[in-house]
Amino acid sequence: MAIKAGERMPAGTFKTMTADGPKNVTTDELFKNKKVVLFSVPGAFTPTCDAKHLPGFIQLADQIKAKGVDTIACMAVNDVFVMSAWGRSAGAGDKVLMLADGNGDYAKALGLEMDARGFGMGMRSQRFAIVIEDGVAKHVFVEEPGQFKVSSAEHVLANL
Repeated sequence: MAIKAGERMPAGTFKTMTADGPKNVTTDELFKNKKVVLFSVPGAFTPTCDAKHLPGFIQLADQIKAKGVDTIACMAVNDVFVMSAWGRSAGAGDKVLMLADGNGDYAKALGLEMDARGFGMGMRSQRFAIVIEDGVAKHVFVEEPGQFKVSSAEHVLANL
């Protein structure tokens, strides 16, 4: 069952790259006493994700953060090294935190996993954006298959 607005975010752990190498980031560290926009893409460097989804959040980061958002985080079912390389390639810098959900455990915990085996990509995350306040999902925007509308940075910003 997919997470809904008003529900508490499930506990979990991501990996992110630091100057000292890969580091675990727990949902408690990420969400507690913070306002966070977590968006997820089916895969790093994939066409829509690379050309539109991540760049939109990078471009609008200052406007989104001006609405009281502490962290903008991008999640994908990719390893930490791929997420780090994608963040560097896209110029995410400190605007978007790149989170690896390497085995898809968090996507599954959210009920937002996607079977992309038909594309040779295994199990992935659906495309979505969630506005989280102190660990509670306030807005949940999940895309219909093949769509890119409600999880865009523009749509999220308009709903903050």
